[in-house]
Amino acid sequence: MILPKKGVDKTEISKRLDAFRTGDLDWRSGKVFGYVFDPGKEAMEVGKEAYMKFLTENALDFTSFPSLYKFEKEIVEMAVTHLNGGTEAVGNFTSGGTESIILAVKAARDHARVHKPGITEPEMILPITAHAAFHKAARYLNVKVVPIPVDDTFRADVSALKGAITPNTILIVGSAPSYAHGVIDPIAAMAAVAKENGLLFHTDGCVGAFMLPFFKKLGEPVPDFDFSVPGVTSISMDLHKYAYTPKGASLVLYRNREIRRHQIFACSHWTGYTIINNAILSSRTGGPMAAAYAVLNFLGEDGYMDIARKKIEATKKLLAGVRKHKDLRIMSEPDFCMFSFTSDTISVFHLIDEMNSIGWYIQPALSYENSRQNIHLSINFSNVEWVDAFIKDLYKSIEKVRGVKYGELGDVLKKEFENKDPDSLSDQDIRQLLEMGSIGGEGFPEAMADISEMLNALPAKLRERLLIEYTNGIF
Repeated sequence: MILPKKGVDKTEISKRLDAFRTGDLDWRSGKVFGYVFDPGKEAMEVGKEAYMKFLTENALDFTSFPSLYKFEKEIVEMAVTHLNGGTEAVGNFTSGGTESIILAVKAARDHARVHKPGITEPEMILPITAHAAFHKAARYLNVKVVPIPVDDTFRADVSALKGAITPNTILIVGSAPSYAHGVIDPIAAMAAVAKENGLLFHTDGCVGAFMLPFFKKLGEPVPDFDFSVPGVTSISMDLHKYAYTPKGASLVLYRNREIRRHQIFACSHWTGYTIINNAILSSRTGGPMAAAYAVLNFLGEDGYMDIARKKIEATKKLLAGVRKHKDLRIMSEPDFCMFSFTSDTISVFHLIDEMNSIGWYIQPALSYENSRQNIHLSINFSNVEWVDAFIKDLYKSIEKVRGVKYGELGDVLKKEFENKDPDSLSDQDIRQLLEMGSIGGEGFPEAMADISEMLNALPAKLRERLLIEYTNGIF
C-alpha cells in the first residue's frame, strides 16, 4: 500500500471505510459482552455530536483552549463529589484507564523520590487480580511488582499484604472491582494497612467507580472503596465504560494537590514552546472531554439510576441462569455487573467458540494461579434485553460441545514447557508453537479454542513471548 498520487473521492473513501469494518464485532446487536459500552441511541448521538464539535481543539495548551479546561474542571468536580472527595480532592482527564493507572503509579514513584529519597528500587504491591495496566506501568516506570495472593473468592489477602511490605514499598493497589471476577477487594482493610505504614493507596475503580455508587443507592451491598475510606490516596475511574461516554475518557483522582503534583510533567530544557502536561499525552483532541461532559449531563443521576437498576436485574438473572445448569460454576459471587464462570465437565474454550459462532461475543480468560480458565461477562446496558436469549443459546451450545475432546494438546505442551525458560527458546521454537495453535497466515482465526487451550497450558511468561512475537509479525 502506498500513498495515492491523486486524492480519492470522499464517496469512495466512505465505501472503503464501510468495507474495512465488515469483520468487526456487531456491538449494535446487543449481543456483545465487552469492548463497546452502548448507552442507547439518544445518548450515543449526544456524545458523537459533542465529540465532533471539539474534534480539532487541542488539549496540549489549556490556555489556548479554555473550553477544554472548563470541561475537565467540571467533570473532575462531578467525579470528586461522586466519590466523596471533599474540598481538597483533585484530578485530571485522561485517555483511558491505562493512562490513569500509569499516572497514579508515576505520582507514587515521584512522591517517594521526594519524601523517601533512600528508595532506589521502588516496589508496588498488587493482588494477582489487579489489572494488567499496573504491570505495564511498572515496566514503563521501573517499579517492581510485588504480587500477593487472593482468597478463594478472589479478593486480596490482607495478611499477605502486610507481609509483602518492605522498606522499598511506595504503593499498594486494590480493585473496585477486579475485572476478572467482578469482586471488590477489602479496600478499607488494605488502605488501613497503607496508612499505618505511611504508604500511598490506589483504588482501581476504572471499571466500577462510576456505577458502584448508584448500585449502593439501589440497596446493593457495595463495600466502601472511595475517598470516604481513610488511607485511599488516589482513584482511577473510566467514563467510557459504565458512564457510557465515548472513548477515550477516564479520570485519575487524588486526595489532595500535594500528591497530584508528582503526576504533572513540565519541561523547559529545550528551545521550543513551554511544555506542561497534566497527563501523558501532549497533543490530544478535545472530543472525548466534550463528549463526556455532554453525556454525563444528558443522562444525569436519574438516567444512570435507571441504567444501574436494569443492569442489576440483568446480572442477577444471568447469574441464576448459570447457577441452574449442572455443567457450569460461578467463580465467585460478584459485587458488580460482571462475573466469570467455568466448567469441570466441558471445554469452556469450545463453548465460547460455539456461542460466538451464532452471533454472541463472550471473552475467554486463561488460568492463572488459583483462577482456572473461564468465561467472562461484562453486562452492558445494551445486553439487558437479550438475557433470556443468551441463557437459551448458552444451554444449547453446551449440548453441542459436550462430546468435544479437549486437553490433549495442553497436556503435551505443559509437560514439555512448564520447566523451560521462555527466553531460552529460539525463534524457530516460537514459530513452531504458533503453528501448533494454527496461528499465522492471512487474517485472524475464526475458532480460538485450540489457541486458547495452547496458551492456557503454557507458563505466563511464555504466553507473553508468544503474544509479542505474533503481534510483532502481523503489523
